[in-house]
Amino acid sequence: MMTGLSLAPLFRSTVGFDRFNDLFESALRDSVPGYPPYNVEKHGENDYRIVIAAAGLHEDDLDIQVERGVLTISADRREHTAEGVTYLHQGIAQRAFRLSFRLDEHIEVKGASLRNGLLNIDLVRRVPEEAKPKRITIASEARPALNDEAA
Repeated sequence: MMTGLSLAPLFRSTVGFDRFNDLFESALRDSVPGYPPYNVEKHGENDYRIVIAAAGLHEDDLDIQVERGVLTISADRREHTAEGVTYLHQGIAQRAFRLSFRLDEHIEVKGASLRNGLLNIDLVRRVPEEAKPKRITIASEARPALNDEAA
C-alpha cells in the first residue's frame, strides 16, 4: 500500500515547478478545517470569491492579511452581548478561528465585505504582460531571428 504521493513522474516533463511538491505535501499533511464553513467560488475567468460563514461576528472581530502569497483570515470573538442578556441556549458558534489559503502567483485581494453573516473576500488574477504567452520566432538563413537584427 502506498503511503506517500510521488510526483517524480510529473517533474520529468516540467521545469520550475519544484514548489508544487511542497504545496501538495503541505495539503496532504494539513487537515481540512471544519469551522467556520466556507465556499471558494469562481466568477468568470479571472475573478474568485471566498465566502466564510461569520455569524455573530463584527468587522472588528476579523483580521485579513496577505503575506508571501498566503491569505490568512482569523477571528477573535469579542463580547458584544447587550447588557442584561442571559443566554438560555447559545447554539450559534462564535469561537475564534484561523483559515489560510495559498494564493497563486498573480492572485490579488480586491476587497472584503461582511453582509448578512457572510464574509466575502474578492480575488482577481492579474497576469502582467511579461508573464503572458508569447510566440518565439525561429531563425533561418532566409529570415534571421529578431534578436540577431537588433545586434
